[in-house]
Amino acid sequence: QVQLVESGGGLVQAGGSLRLSCAASGRTFGTYSIAWFRQAPGKEREFVLAISWSGGSTYYADSVKGRFTISRDNAKNTVYLQMNSLKPEDTAVYYCAARKGSVVDESQVGYDYWGQGTQVTVSS
Repeated sequence: QVQLVESGGGLVQAGGSLRLSCAASGRTFGTYSIAWFRQAPGKEREFVLAISWSGGSTYYADSVKGRFTISRDNAKNTVYLQMNSLKPEDTAVYYCAARKGSVVDESQVGYDYWGQGTQVTVSS
């Protein structure tokens, strides 16, 4: 069993930065790949980026490449999402999710655990 809690969301101006955290409980956290997804009002949930259980592999959506970075600290059971050069179109609720294994891709299939989400609002 893994429980995920996101934090770090807020209101920021375009061009600014935020760092989201995804804190996990559970002794098996280190065996899960973690992804971030986001959902804007009236839109489908979309993949943002993911990191393998070891941190050795990452996968980014084209829309965030060069601006967002994912990292993890298994000793702290935490995954981080550093968001730079934020744009108004990044406004959404951001969710982290855990999937067993080391595969990282844009699929939303197979995620057993989800956090409650944290709101990110980017003003123009």
